[in-house]
Amino acid sequence: MGESLNILFLGGAKRVSMAEKLVEAGKAMGLEVQLYSYELDPYVPIASLATVIIGLKWNDPGLMDDLKNRISQYHIGMVLPFVDPAIRVAALLSGLTPQVFIPVSPKTTCDLMYDKIQADHWFTAQGIAVPPHEGSYPRIAKPRFGSASQGIIILHHEADLATFRREHASEEYLIQQYLKADEYSVDGYVDPDGRIIALVPRKRLEVHGGEATKSITVREPAVLRLCGNILQTGIFRGPLTLQFLKEQDTGKVFIMEINPRLGGGVLTSMAAGADMAAYLVNDFLHRPNEPMDNWKEQVIMTRAFREFYFYADNH
Repeated sequence: MGESLNILFLGGAKRVSMAEKLVEAGKAMGLEVQLYSYELDPYVPIASLATVIIGLKWNDPGLMDDLKNRISQYHIGMVLPFVDPAIRVAALLSGLTPQVFIPVSPKTTCDLMYDKIQADHWFTAQGIAVPPHEGSYPRIAKPRFGSASQGIIILHHEADLATFRREHASEEYLIQQYLKADEYSVDGYVDPDGRIIALVPRKRLEVHGGEATKSITVREPAVLRLCGNILQTGIFRGPLTLQFLKEQDTGKVFIMEINPRLGGGVLTSMAAGADMAAYLVNDFLHRPNEPMDNWKEQVIMTRAFREFYFYADNH
């Protein structure tokens, strides 16, 4: 192979399967893909495929300078965020390194989606239904800037809400009704020109730590319609994960949140035919991606543990 593509993951510690897909996609297009991952810990699974770069925390004042130096040092051509705090970092980096392909939404969009309260206001302004804030119990309190289901509190009664307000800063939480509902994640891809290339809903059958460990692709028309309405606003680019609730009693669909990055369960949609890795490499090469809707339904993904080892004599 004559050409190469060096890809930097931001927080890609466990994204081994996605890394493998990117290497395969590059090879199919005549590119030798070299992977790097920006981490705080050298002993992460991605080290089996990528060079781990020990970096700084996402809120470190020196982060952007360090990332720019690493991009130059390792001749990085593409940057992909894999954790929520890294999304805004990638968006900011995009403006500072225009020579690098960083497929993320504009920073204003990333900031908006990272703030659950502001995102809730935006959805409502767009006419997209969100779970009710008032009404019956139980209710769920989500940290305004949280991710991976961390810090969530379930409020079962009025007394729980009163206690919560005494012990927490209420303005730092989004409080909604806890609905009896099925969860859907939609893996989407929007090209640099704003065209929707793919939308694949998958029903989350098992979840661990906020991430699907078992899911199935389902053609859910109401969810797909809402996705279209949201993406037609034109503020999203690149890969993204849209999360919805479909209430079991009424069938109503509500938006939960949008993460403008590749989701942890995106391999399900890729197995169904939406080749996100190929879309990324095509866009890097300025080759057109063709919109697709003929993905396979009822594709089931289930995860197993996979071990990685590090030895004292590794060099």
